[in-house]
Amino acid sequence: MGSISGFGIGCAVLTGAWVTSMAAQAAEPKGIELHVEVAKLRNQKGMVHACLTLNEAYFPDCKADVHSVRLSVPARDAAELRFRDLPRGNYALSIIHDENGNGKLDTFAKIPREGFGFSGNPPIRFGPPKFAEARFALATGRNLQVVRVRYLL
Repeated sequence: MGSISGFGIGCAVLTGAWVTSMAAQAAEPKGIELHVEVAKLRNQKGMVHACLTLNEAYFPDCKADVHSVRLSVPARDAAELRFRDLPRGNYALSIIHDENGNGKLDTFAKIPREGFGFSGNPPIRFGPPKFAEARFALATGRNLQVVRVRYLL
């Protein structure tokens, strides 16, 4: 299984604000929200980190994607994550349950030791899913994704 350890947690954590140029912000409709229900966390230790991207080249870790939206919350508060003021588009979401709070997905022999999940809950094979397997479209108003967190070890 490939890793999403380069998740980019060391970057500034955003609280639902979309980072783009002023011109792009003015051109996009406002008010699009994404609510993410995080299901099956095995405990409330550590942090839950989420990364939302429009760009398949940066999925699943969003490491160098300056336009991605990242959100980090204590695991005890992770029942529902909210992203606000998003532009329309086809997105993919990745989530990690960073139980020890070290800012990355820990692995053993390239197998994740902590929880992970993706929009659409695609099947897990060898490595993370492709962007197309986790892709979903945002429509005007409130949108919902339910992401099941999986643990392999």
